[in-house]
Amino acid sequence: MKINIKNLGRLLFLLLSLTACSPSKNDKTTIEIKDNYRHYYPIQAGQQLDIMFEIRNTGKKTLVLSDILTSCGCVVVKKSSVNTIPAGKTGHLILQYDSSKNIGYVKHYITLYGNFTNTHIKEVVFDVNVVPNALYTKDYEELHQEKKSKKGNTESLVDGDASQKGYYMDSDLL
Repeated sequence: MKINIKNLGRLLFLLLSLTACSPSKNDKTTIEIKDNYRHYYPIQAGQQLDIMFEIRNTGKKTLVLSDILTSCGCVVVKKSSVNTIPAGKTGHLILQYDSSKNIGYVKHYITLYGNFTNTHIKEVVFDVNVVPNALYTKDYEELHQEKKSKKGNTESLVDGDASQKGYYMDSDLL
């Protein structure tokens, strides 16, 4: 019986010490989102748009994102891209937009829930014009078949093109 009580005591001590070290959602912090409210150049229907938002934790506490919600199922968040960001560090929110079900002007909101100062949510916004092919408008089955048959260029997916932002900001127009 003594062995079980000792093991139970050790287990409780271990659990308490681990929970004491984890960042608390009550520790508020501030963030800076680089180039929020983006306007992407037009893309053809069926194309995918890979988006990366740089989030910098400008506060003194660790940023803990409890949830990330998108305004449309066509925007997929890579959940492992950013969950916690230590104070003073930068993280990347990686999104993938699939335009196969949209035509025309599209605006999307990504809502971040976390331990922010003064509010519980922050929004990331982007818009894009999705244009149909001028010669022929493909239906969903054809777009899906094209998507299945394509093979991704791994090097460009991993490295990207650092010289091309692929979007513009309102301040660029002034």
